[in-house]
Amino acid sequence: QVHLVESGGGLVQTGGSLRLSCATSGRTSSRYAVGWFRQAAGKEREFVATISGTGRQTYGADSVKGRFTISRDDAKNTVFLQMNSLSAEDTAVYYCAASLYITSGTMEKDYFYWGQGTQVTVSS
Repeated sequence: QVHLVESGGGLVQTGGSLRLSCATSGRTSSRYAVGWFRQAAGKEREFVATISGTGRQTYGADSVKGRFTISRDDAKNTVFLQMNSLSAEDTAVYYCAASLYITSGTMEKDYFYWGQGTQVTVSS
């Protein structure tokens, strides 16, 4: 069992930055991939970024490449999503999710445990 709690969301102006955190607890003796997804109002949840259990492999959606960076600090059992150059299109509820494996994909079905989400709102 893995428990995930997101934090760091809020209101930011266009062009601003936020850093989201995903605190994990539970099955920490095994390393597993963690992903970030987001869901805007009226839209389906979409993949944002993922990081492998070792932290050596990362992958981001085209829409966030060059702006968002995913990282992990296993000493703190936390995965981060640094978001820069934010625009209104980034407004959404952001979720972190943990896989059962050391690497994972870009689809929701690739992740087994999910957090409750944190709201990010970008205003112009």
